[in-house]
Amino acid sequence: MAENVKKSGPFQRFLDMIERVGNKLPHPVNLFAILAGLVLIASAIIASFGVSVDDPANPGETVEVQNLLSGEGISYIFTSMVDNFIGFAPLGVVLATMLGIGICERSGLISAGLRGFVLSIPNRLITAGLVFAAVMSSVASDAGYVVLPPLGAVIYAALGRHPLAGLATAFAGVSGGFSANLMLSATDPMLGEMTMQAAATIDPAYADQMNNAMNWWFIIVSTFLVTFVITLVSEKVVEPRLGKYKGDYTGDLDKLKPIEKKGLIYALISFVISAGLMSLLVFPEWGPMRGTGDSPIVVSPFMDSLVVVILLLFLIPGLVYGIVTKAIKNDKDVANQMSDTMASMGMFIVLAFTAGQFVAYFNESNLGLVMGIYGGELLTSLNMDGIMVVIGFLIITAFINLFVGSASAKWAMMAPVFVPIMMQIGYSPELAQAVYRVADSSTNIITPLMTYFAIVIAFAQKYDKNMGIGTLISVMLPFSIWLLISWSAMIIIWIFTGLPLGPNAPVFYP
Repeated sequence: MAENVKKSGPFQRFLDMIERVGNKLPHPVNLFAILAGLVLIASAIIASFGVSVDDPANPGETVEVQNLLSGEGISYIFTSMVDNFIGFAPLGVVLATMLGIGICERSGLISAGLRGFVLSIPNRLITAGLVFAAVMSSVASDAGYVVLPPLGAVIYAALGRHPLAGLATAFAGVSGGFSANLMLSATDPMLGEMTMQAAATIDPAYADQMNNAMNWWFIIVSTFLVTFVITLVSEKVVEPRLGKYKGDYTGDLDKLKPIEKKGLIYALISFVISAGLMSLLVFPEWGPMRGTGDSPIVVSPFMDSLVVVILLLFLIPGLVYGIVTKAIKNDKDVANQMSDTMASMGMFIVLAFTAGQFVAYFNESNLGLVMGIYGGELLTSLNMDGIMVVIGFLIITAFINLFVGSASAKWAMMAPVFVPIMMQIGYSPELAQAVYRVADSSTNIITPLMTYFAIVIAFAQKYDKNMGIGTLISVMLPFSIWLLISWSAMIIIWIFTGLPLGPNAPVFYP
């Protein structure tokens, strides 16, 4: 944080307090280890009271808190430790993708491409362009988390702006805008199927006419709202608070040399050819990686393989650029550049080990499920009507998201509770899903349990080795607050207008 930045006003003082308190916490690697230990203790204490709740997803069954310090639990701790590390969701995605990105970076392609990009468009459009690209990246599932934040930092550094502001802005766009897009993504059928299943418990006939594009019109409008809000918060709140960057990393805005322009042209050609060949795997009806059903492209082996696709789409142009510019002279150069990239990911790998244990223990203990179900029961017991139920649903989902990171796991738990509640007071299942998406995406930005939160810390420490969770949360919190407020206001306005949320997707039921 720059020392020469004048901080005033209650909100800035609140962010300063969050930063000070948060930065007194241990190093993120140690913090996740401590949290994992606390989960073990909490599971033993709560399980000793026999706490259990009815499972709304499976009528007749109950969910109990599992004691991870029992004999069986201790056996689980020892036998699962390696699997928890290897199975930590971002680990393989990040390391595999970084092989391709590393070749692009170390061959000089990213530097040259960004200089060309920055020099070709007005500076005032850079932030909005970065946010829009981040929001749209959700069509590629989780890949945006790996690609956009480090690129945002590099772009800002090249402009002489604070790289952490670029990283935070891109992360806010990817994470906060995960439920906004101009196109349907894998998120839509994933949530849609659970929504229809929950609706069928009240009205099977209504559920039969629902479709996975039920929120399409809503997420299209949300794309522009999220882009506007995050851009505004980035430029008016976050970047001024970070101040002028005092670190060693500086960008390079020198004009492109002729050999760099030639390399970029050949790299672009190789990218277009590669993308064209890959499209043949999924778009034609005979495509070997095309899926089946109503969404053969969105739900397909191709979409499940996006990590490999992105790796190749970075790797091939990076190789071509390096060969043309002589940055890559032989196969040893390629191996060395990949090795250097992996060496720079050391902190993230260590962080993944302890974070993986924490997330796995929290899930195995059922603490998150029990908290979520209790929250649903609390809302039901309050006997609220109309808009107050929507607001209560928003608040509970936003809170639960701080403890249960997976969007699909939360909705599998919450849909059987909240979809029927919403239908019984006259709101459609489609609206219930839209409300859930707003609250879930808005607080994704600040929850350490969101698996890619650890990645942002690792990337941020490239520019600030003392970066702690407190500083990161204080940087990201304004995005989360303003996104939740503005997006919630939008959905309430949408309810009053009664506009459809998507194809054949009304706001009201029946």
